[in-house]
Amino acid sequence: MGRADNPPGLAGQSSVELLIVGGGIMGLWAAVHAERLGIDALLVDSGRLGQGASGGLLGALMPHMPDKWSEKKQFQFDALVSLEHEIAALEAATGLSAGYRRSGRLIPLPKQHLRKIALGHSRDAETHWHHGDRRFHWHVLDAAPASGWIDPAAGESGFVFDTLAARVAPRAFLRVLAEYLSKAKHVRVVEATEVESVDPDRGVAATREGALRFRRCILSAGHRSFPILDELTPGRHSPLGVPVKGQAALLKADVDAALPVIFRDGLYIVPHEGGLVAVGSTSENRFCDPLSTDDQLDDLLGAARMMAPTLAGAEVVERWAGLRPKAIDRDPMVGAHPGHQRLIALTGGFKVSFGLAHRLAEAAVREALEIPFSFKLPQGFALSNHIAVASHKT
Repeated sequence: MGRADNPPGLAGQSSVELLIVGGGIMGLWAAVHAERLGIDALLVDSGRLGQGASGGLLGALMPHMPDKWSEKKQFQFDALVSLEHEIAALEAATGLSAGYRRSGRLIPLPKQHLRKIALGHSRDAETHWHHGDRRFHWHVLDAAPASGWIDPAAGESGFVFDTLAARVAPRAFLRVLAEYLSKAKHVRVVEATEVESVDPDRGVAATREGALRFRRCILSAGHRSFPILDELTPGRHSPLGVPVKGQAALLKADVDAALPVIFRDGLYIVPHEGGLVAVGSTSENRFCDPLSTDDQLDDLLGAARMMAPTLAGAEVVERWAGLRPKAIDRDPMVGAHPGHQRLIALTGGFKVSFGLAHRLAEAAVREALEIPFSFKLPQGFALSNHIAVASHKT
């Protein structure tokens, strides 16, 4: 996926301005921003680019509910709106498609009290979901806008159709980012090289192929970031984050790719190009094998076939499992380590990485290089906030 040097290419590696550890969606975006800024950077991944949780199947880009507006919800809204333009620019630069479409989201309302709540959310969306002259809506409807897609009986009290939600094809998106970096003038990519430890005060990262020297380091290795951060953060009472297993599946079906994403109670049904539909996902805090699928995925598939009857006979072409990084305070984890300022965290996206990664990575890169950025990260995203939570006795 894109240009990558073999590990022996690290021999004699001179110090770089910015070392980016991890080639998932967060790390790739960090490398893109470094390239745009003309920063001498090295991106190192332990395997292939995007092979971890970023290389999954869903790609649902879902906004928060429009009620109880906050700085976090505003940040996510702005990120979801700006992502459309970011992807268009990368597609134009590479000639590849990321499989992006603002197809909207369909939520069935099985109970009357849920319809009343949804009507309140509709008013909230009219207040908050606007960007310049663009407005997005939380429609409450008696019937689904696309007949034959969702079981009408699922919405006994109607349906929500929100026009802000979108989707992207995760692997296609990763290929676009990697292709952009393959033509980079300032960023070098090395795969199959695991960073075993980071000494930010000395500016050294240890690998089996040798030491990497850096001025600043962005740690964006998904759940593998947490043990490194834990080691650098004494006095904690809890880990700074944990891996959470997710399972999903890809089906082949004669489905219009423009249909909205279906969502209910953690179940996502996501139409993609080429007659493919992704179904997911589980959230498992306890598991034996992080990469195996089981009856929990079977249950999701059964629920999806009932929710969208057109999938009843659809062939399952792939079953997938992987580990997503969940920070201790659930929100993404971004920013300089308070005790080691040369180390910047960029991880913990859990279920929101694809929608926020471009903004989070820009903030991380600019903080690393002490370059101002035009937006403000929510306070809860700061690494220092997560450390405070992990240091509090329960």
